[in-house]
Formats: sequence, structure tokens, C-alpha cells
Amino acid sequence: MKYLSWAMLSVLVLSLGTAVLADGTRSVPASLSEESASCVECHESDMPGLVKEWRISRHYGADVGCFECHGAAETDPDAVEHNGFYISIVVSPKDCSKCHTTEFEEFQKSHHADAGKILGSLDNVLGEVVEGSAAAVSGCTQCHGSVIKVLKDGSLDSATWPNTGMGRLNPDGSKGSCAACHSRHSFDAALARQPENCGKCHLGPDHPQKEIYEESKHGIAYYANVDRMNLHSPSWIVGIDYSAAPTCATCHMSATSDLPITHDVGERISWTLRPPISQKIDAALAAGKDVKKWQNRRDDMKDVCSNCHTSSFVDNFYTQYDGVVEQYNDKFAAPATEIYNKVRSSGLISNDIDFDDELEWTYFYLWHHEGRRARMGTAMFAPDYTQWHGFFEVAERFYQEFLPEVLEITDKAKAAGGDKAGAAAEVEELVHKTLDTDAHKWFTGNEPEAVKKARREAAAEFKKRYQD
Repeated sequence: MKYLSWAMLSVLVLSLGTAVLADGTRSVPASLSEESASCVECHESDMPGLVKEWRISRHYGADVGCFECHGAAETDPDAVEHNGFYISIVVSPKDCSKCHTTEFEEFQKSHHADAGKILGSLDNVLGEVVEGSAAAVSGCTQCHGSVIKVLKDGSLDSATWPNTGMGRLNPDGSKGSCAACHSRHSFDAALARQPENCGKCHLGPDHPQKEIYEESKHGIAYYANVDRMNLHSPSWIVGIDYSAAPTCATCHMSATSDLPITHDVGERISWTLRPPISQKIDAALAAGKDVKKWQNRRDDMKDVCSNCHTSSFVDNFYTQYDGVVEQYNDKFAAPATEIYNKVRSSGLISNDIDFDDELEWTYFYLWHHEGRRARMGTAMFAPDYTQWHGFFEVAERFYQEFLPEVLEITDKAKAAGGDKAGAAAEVEELVHKTLDTDAHKWFTGNEPEAVKKARREAAAEFKKRYQD
């Protein structure tokens, strides 16, 4: 038995005093500790909202109080003396692991936990340098997480705290913030199961998963039937406890009849759509490590899908999805990346400063914004994000901005002569080689005449149909 209802918790507390749960790691105290009782006595008047939220939590029902989470050893790097106790303001995943060991271990190996490791990334350069550090403190790090710094007097540096970023780097060495999803102090699982919770970070021009979900049939079904989602169920198994719709948690984390809950959100993802060129997830994460293969991750996601869809539906969806990702890679991402890298490595634009050349911005938009939207839209059943917010903008950026900017750079270098003229000619050759492939012959007018004729006939038929 993995889950406890409120009634079962009450029986355990009243009849057993201290009870060990089935996994042997969690116990229900006989009563609230003296330390926590002392905390509540003060905070009930000073911070009543905080205490009220705790009183509706499962922690309260199990006599897990303030000190069980905030208690610290005097030697802890962020320990402060407070009314006779040593406490830590930051409750880290390591603190939560005293009871939630499995969840901690799964989360620490997840991509979410590494979200704070963005120093040196182009996103971080934009935030820290191009936009300015204040924007990064209140923007980037609030999702990715900050490096929490403890000042000499024991207080927390205001440039790093408050922060509940998913990949926060904590003073005790652990990564992440459980409160990013399980908002304090109720820590309600129902909140973490709702798509709005993920939308704190997963929205906007480069990763609009929340908006994509809202466009999808999954999102439409959820918002129409939220009262049937049974969000407060202790087990919350799709197909058993609810069937109205899946949420982000359903697909990426929650239990099925065959799969356990996981706090590693990448466990069921087969492609990574984050980089300029899509990769199978195990190839992206491997780096010499033994990681779960993409086929196994996909099988797990298919297990989730199979609760509502036939095997042929699921298999055909993945055929379509793979086709989109591979087309994006082959037609736009790989050639644009090759051309861009050649321009930079040849010294035709600066290679030591990011975002000081127009081409750098154009290429960034191509893969980081439009390219991600196209792929993510397909992954989550949002045709408008695949098409108009995705591939249409990818194509427009590629043909009308990226390639013209590259050729303008090479024209200037050739006209100036000198050492860079030869490099410019090589880049031009690469551009023409790209445009000479079948995928781009429409642009150069070099398609076979039969293909052109068929398209003209289809256009004529379309006009006739709508004129009539």
C-alpha cells in the first residue's frame, strides 16, 4: 500500500503513536514536537496565513511541523539562531529527503534539478549581460534557480533569495526546490497536478507548453471537465481515479496501472527539443553515463497514452511526431547550424561576443523560438503552434532573414578582399549546396516541371472551388 487516506492517517496517529509506512522510511509522530509547537505559538499571530496553509496540509495531519522541516544544526552553512533554536530559512530537497527519499533521488537526477546550471548558456548571456542582472534575478533565476548565497551575518543575499527556481543550488549542496511545484506550506498535490502550476516556467516564445496544452484537445477536455479530475485523490491513477483528461503531470510524472509515480520528468521523453538540432534524449544526456534508452522512455509514455487511445492511434501519432522532428532537423536546423558555425569560425562575424551581430539574433530566433515551438506544438497536439507559430515562422526566418544576412556578410567580405574573401566563398558554396537539395528547390525554382504543373493545377482547382 503506497498511499494513505486522511481516515487511515487518523487511525495511525491515534492508535499507533508512531507508525512506519510500507516503504519503511516514513513515520507518523505521536504528537507535534515541542519545537514545532513553539513555532506555531508565535507564527499563528505573526504569520497566520502561513500557519493556516500548514493546518490544511498532510504534514499537519501527520504532526510534521515547522521544526521538522526548518530545523538546522549549528554548523549548517545557512543556520541562524531564532528564538532559542537553530533553523534554516531554505528548506531544500535534501531536507525533504528525510521522509521522501525516493522522490529526492529521482528529482536529483532529473533535468529539472539541473536547471540552475545555466551559467555560460546563451540564455544566461541574454539575461545577465544583454538585458542586465536585475532582469536575470527576477526573471531567469526564478524559473531556473539561483545559487543561494549566505552572507556573513547568516542572512540570505537578496540577489539570490527569495527564489523557488526548479534548479536552485542550495547551501547544503542539494539541487532544486520542492516548493517550485508543491507550493508551501500546504504542499498540496492537487496544485502540482494542474497545468497552471507548470505554466510558471513553461510558457512564452521559446517554450510555450502551457499555451500549447490549452490549444490541444487534452487542454480543452481538462478545462471543460476540471470538476471530474479528482485532483485531491491520494493515488490519482489515470483510468482509475480519473479519465476526463490528462495534465502535464499525468503524462510526465503520475502513476498509471503499470507505472509508478516518478519525480524525474524526463523519464518518458524520447526526444529533447531544446537544442538547435533535436536529439534522442539518451544521446543528449549520456556523456558516458548509463542512462535510460529513448525507446524505453517512449514505451513508458505510450503506456500513459494507452489508457485512452488505441495502439494504432498512439503508434501513428509517434510516426507523425518523428516526421516533424526529423524534417525540422534535416531541412532547417542542420543546414542553418552548419552555415552559422562556418560564418563564425571563419571570422566573418565576431566569435568571442554573443549577440553583437544581427546574424546571431536571427539564428537564435530560428532554433530557440520558432524551431522549438514547431516541435513542441507537434509533441503536444497543437496544430497552430506546429504551423503558424512554428514552421511558418521557421521558414520565413530561414529564407527571408537568415540566408540573406549570410549572403550579405559574404558579399561584403568578398568585396573587401584579403584573407576573409576565401572563407566567404566557402560559405557561399555551402549556402548554394543547401539550396540545391530537394527540400529547397521550390525556392530556387529548380523543381521538376511535373511538380510545378501539379501545384499550378491544384491552385487553379482551389480558386475555382471558392469562386463557385
